[in-house]
Amino acid sequence: MTQWLAAVGAASALVLTTAAPVNAAPGPRPDQWWFTAWEIQQKVWPVSKGAGVTVAVIDTGVNGRLPDLQGALVPGTNAISGSGNGQVGPSADLEASHGTAMAALIASRGTGTGYIGVAPEAKIMPVHANLGVWDKAIRFAADHGAKVISISQGLPGNGGCRPETQQAVAYALQKGAVVVAASGNDGDESNRPQEPANCSGVLAVGAVDNQKRAWEQTQRQPYVAVAAPGFPVNTLLANGQVTDGVAGTSQAAALASAAVALVRSKHPEMPAREVVQRIINTTKDAGPPGRDELTGTGVIIPAAALTADVPKDAPNPVFAAYDRWLADNPQANAKPSATKVPKSDATKRADQADRNLLIILIAGAVILVVGGGVLFLFIRRGSKKNARMGPGAGPPGGGQSGPPPGWGGQAPPQQGGQSVPPQGGQPGPPPGWGGPPPGGPQGGQPYVPPQGPGAPRPPN
Repeated sequence: MTQWLAAVGAASALVLTTAAPVNAAPGPRPDQWWFTAWEIQQKVWPVSKGAGVTVAVIDTGVNGRLPDLQGALVPGTNAISGSGNGQVGPSADLEASHGTAMAALIASRGTGTGYIGVAPEAKIMPVHANLGVWDKAIRFAADHGAKVISISQGLPGNGGCRPETQQAVAYALQKGAVVVAASGNDGDESNRPQEPANCSGVLAVGAVDNQKRAWEQTQRQPYVAVAAPGFPVNTLLANGQVTDGVAGTSQAAALASAAVALVRSKHPEMPAREVVQRIINTTKDAGPPGRDELTGTGVIIPAAALTADVPKDAPNPVFAAYDRWLADNPQANAKPSATKVPKSDATKRADQADRNLLIILIAGAVILVVGGGVLFLFIRRGSKKNARMGPGAGPPGGGQSGPPPGWGGQAPPQQGGQSVPPQGGQPGPPPGWGGPPPGGPQGGQPYVPPQGPGAPRPPN
């Protein structure tokens, strides 16, 4: 296997037998070839492992209960329902596993299958979303501290980025996040532009193989900024199994996001603009010579991005495009706020109706409380009068009566019981949540993620 992703200025061929440094983190599986190509253990992890950085994975949700992802997740959300924490249960379904797969490429701990992420000390914020709520998902991630927003989804179209998505990207950039997206997987066919990769300010990523060649299906578009390993790049399913024979710009975008997380961890005060500039200007040429529409400026080199001296005036086509958009939309340059879109007249009327109903309910509750209190005092006074009318009144034994059981006071402690796992079901982790799967080797079938990026590997 040719080793290619060497640091800038070094020979492109690497030695497979290079020994890992003493006290290095547990190594990756043999099928994670990008670790050797990127010299992760030798040149990257001694500098950064992604600590202190949260990467939002906007996708199909993440199974955080897998042993490989234990301790890797922070609370996220389901942007479709507007609730939940973005986590999903175990599944062998390839589409349902897509978010878990991308999270594992970035920050898997390797404690179950041995599959480890490029930034294993980073945190993952799972944001379950689809193309209809990308704007909400991006804003949520930016508002909740994500410094990298990874989107391995795509919406093919003939036009540009939809206004609501573009405005959400601008919001995230102004919050200091780097937004990364898969460029698309039908470059050898329709080659239509993909949103959100085509949004201004997004670091769009193409896919290459282990010999630095552009993957034949990677999108050919002017918005492609860089490339990363994507063919073939296996990963982890939501049932704890490792896939094989899969390829796509989805994986390339996730690995690029991991590289961005490494840089943000090493340089926590560096603005997002400079982080992207550093990533772009430390790539190694790939695909056709020079900048091209398959691989952009070339393949990301994490070790160089972490340590190289990048001039302040180095090219930055991603933010140059964003600056042009911002010049045409100056209202988007205001201080970010949680306000997304002005409410329509219908929404305002509905809100006013809700407020009126709430006022009525509160007023009714006050009347009931006051009236009930007066009635209680009246009845109590009548009871005292009746008690004084004859002997034998009061509780047996002459003491004061206490409240009946359940009338206030501390609730009795719960008597045991089993905890309820997420999404209901039986207590305890269901089969497939960790450890090797029964009845054969690990592995899965090629999969196609929702809305584009992440196509199956073509026949050899």
